[in-house]
Amino acid sequence: MLSFWEKQSFVEYDYVIIGGGITGLSTAISIKENAPKARVVVLERGIFPSGASTKNAGFACFGSITELLNDLNTLGPEETKELVTERWEGLKKLRNRLGEKEIGYKAQNGYELIREAEEYALGKIDEVNDLLMPLFYQEVFTDKPKLRKNFGFSKDHVLTVVENSFEGQIDTGKMMRRLIGYACELGVLLLTGAEVQSLEEHAGHVEVIVKNTPTKDDVRIKADKVALCTNAFSKKFLPDIEVAPGRGLVLVTKPFKNLKFKGVFHYDEGYYYFRDYKDRVIFGGGRNLDPDTEASTEFEVNQRIFDLLKRQLEVMIMPGHEIHIEHSWVGIMGFGSTKKPVIQKVSDRIFAGIRLGGMGVAIGSRIGERLMKMMIKPKV
Repeated sequence: MLSFWEKQSFVEYDYVIIGGGITGLSTAISIKENAPKARVVVLERGIFPSGASTKNAGFACFGSITELLNDLNTLGPEETKELVTERWEGLKKLRNRLGEKEIGYKAQNGYELIREAEEYALGKIDEVNDLLMPLFYQEVFTDKPKLRKNFGFSKDHVLTVVENSFEGQIDTGKMMRRLIGYACELGVLLLTGAEVQSLEEHAGHVEVIVKNTPTKDDVRIKADKVALCTNAFSKKFLPDIEVAPGRGLVLVTKPFKNLKFKGVFHYDEGYYYFRDYKDRVIFGGGRNLDPDTEASTEFEVNQRIFDLLKRQLEVMIMPGHEIHIEHSWVGIMGFGSTKKPVIQKVSDRIFAGIRLGGMGVAIGSRIGERLMKMMIKPKV
């Protein structure tokens, strides 16, 4: 049951964006930047974004050396370079659009821990640097063996550290608050707790059917065009799309006295990652340990992975320190058989920008821009 006022002001739009995470908000922002008078609403089913936008570890990264070597083996050099370009340009757009100070950006470099299993990567650093030279105009990766001792990592588990001087870290909370704030400044309406049930496409519009919990009836929102920015949760709307959920567990320790390292760190082809935050360590990953269980949209902590991450902190990252985990949570990411995101026209009025492969911070802004260009009619 809608009031007269609700029918007048809340149910008809030019563009409806489903999903209030980085990609959805970036899409709405790109539309308003290019069509200021457009009526744009973002519908988010949770109080906060439901996937990983407010739940990531705050990495401004584009791929560690072992991760990019894996990409080279599976995708080849041109597609790997294209992936890195999209991520790097996306990070620059995010920083420029929102402001580095406003999102807590710190250019403290990225690093990869090289263990015996990854020692092969040291002989291929030049190959990857040569591939990326046209994009960065200088070497990206450098072997820095002295950093292992400087950072306090275990000499029994870590052989050396590879440095990447182009990566940094962000404050995820500040980034999302600024993204929401900027969207609202442009006139985007953000409705949270708006769970979309289905879409009905008609000749001249799309009806978005939204669950209205208080009145137990559905609200029908009319739009000229709709963008699906639902990432891991997209099967509900696109059952034939190739996208699978992947949970990412993140732990936060209690503060340490005189934490030795600063920056963002990876190992094992990016499956594990950690960083400093005000003398704490934020540590995440490990879904490859139990991939079948972690291919889930349930927000549950896998105790097996929790215990492994804590053990890794104790024996490899912070040896000699007592580890106390103060907080933990999971985010839900979207993956496919390829790392390329899905950016496509589903129909004349429905579009999708999904399957971010755990790189939402890096590519969400670019995906939003590309969706905008597909949705907005070119000016004559």
